[in-house]
Amino acid sequence: MNNFLTEVLQDLGAKPKSLRSKYFYDEVGDKLFQEIMNCNEYYPTTCEAEILESKAEVIARTLRNGFDCFDLLELGAGDATKTTFVLKELVAQGLQMTYMPVDISANIIEYLNSSLSSKIPGLIVEGLHGEYFEMVDEANRRSTNHKAVLFLGGNIGNMPPDQALVFCKKLATSLQKGDLVLLGFDLKKNPAVIRAAYSDSGGLTKAFNLNLLTRINKELDGNFDVSKFEHYASYDPATGACKSFLISLKPQEVIISGNKFHFDQDEYIYMEISQKYSLEEINGMAREAGFTIVEHFFDSKQWFLDTVWRVV
Repeated sequence: MNNFLTEVLQDLGAKPKSLRSKYFYDEVGDKLFQEIMNCNEYYPTTCEAEILESKAEVIARTLRNGFDCFDLLELGAGDATKTTFVLKELVAQGLQMTYMPVDISANIIEYLNSSLSSKIPGLIVEGLHGEYFEMVDEANRRSTNHKAVLFLGGNIGNMPPDQALVFCKKLATSLQKGDLVLLGFDLKKNPAVIRAAYSDSGGLTKAFNLNLLTRINKELDGNFDVSKFEHYASYDPATGACKSFLISLKPQEVIISGNKFHFDQDEYIYMEISQKYSLEEINGMAREAGFTIVEHFFDSKQWFLDTVWRVV
C-alpha cells in the first residue's frame, strides 16, 4: 500500500477527519497554486518577490557566507520564480555552487531540471524529488560542501508552531555548524487581509482544496462527489492560525479503495494551516531551535519576512 493511500485512510478514519496538505500538489494542483500565487488577494507571493528582487544582491552575499563553494538547497521549491532573482546574483559572483531544489512533486523537479540551466547560464541544477529531510540527507551524501537552505513562501506556516519548532531543530541538526537557512515567515497583520488571501473571490483556493478530493478519486479509487463539499477558511488573530477546511454539505458515504467513510452534514475535513507570526515569536523560535539570527529582510509593507539564521 503506497503512502498516499495509507495516510488518506488513516486521516479520514480519525476524529476529526483531515487530509495532508502535501498531497495538494499533483499536476492540476501545481497549476492551481501558481494561479493562487498570482491572484490579487494572495499577498505573500508579491511581498516575498519584492524582498528577493529588491534585495537579491545583499541576500546572495549573505547566503554565500564567506564560502566560494557551497550547495544551495531549496525545500518546496515550486517553480523557483522568486528564487531566480537570488540565483542570478549568486551565479554572477562566480561561485562554485550547486542548486538543489527539493519538491514532493515530480512534475516540478522535472521542470526545474530541464529549464533552469537555460534560463540562468552557468547554474548547476540537481533536483531532488522526495520528502524534505530525506532529501537533505541525500544532499549531504552527495556533497560535503557547506549548505545554505531556503524555505520560502511562508511554508514554515504550514505547520502549527510546536511542529515548526521541531522542524527547525531537526533542520539545525541536519546541517553543519556555520551553515545558513533562509526562512520565509508571513507576519501577523489585519485579519481581513489574511482571510481574503485564503478565500479569494475567484474561487482558486476552493478549487485547490477540492482538487485533492478529485486526486483521491483518480489515484485511489475514490468516489467523492466534489459538489457536496464546500471550502471554508478561518483566521484567529489571537493565535495567528489561519486554517482551511472542507465542509460536508449533506450526510454522505464515501468509498476509497473499498474503505467506507461516513460524513455527517456540516462535518469538516481539516485541510491546512497557514500560521502567521510576530517578529518576537520568530526570534524566539530561532534561538530555541539552535540558530543565531544573521539578518532580517522585510517587504515595504512589513507584511512578510525573509530571515537568515546560522547554525550554532
